[in-house]
Amino acid sequence: MSRKKKHVPGEEVPRSGQYEIVGPRGGETGAERTVVRGEPFPPTPKPSQKFVLVDPTKH
Repeated sequence: MSRKKKHVPGEEVPRSGQYEIVGPRGGETGAERTVVRGEPFPPTPKPSQKFVLVDPTKH
């Protein structure tokens, strides 16, 4: 998963879909958020966490 682009809270969402929240070193947390393109990413539960796209929207 380290090759996937990581996004920070507040950054504009580039593609709608399910994003997993990952730890500072890329470790999986098991938490996901559904976000819409053009909106800002929401805050994460803990500092230094980021978002990684796991399931893009189909249309």
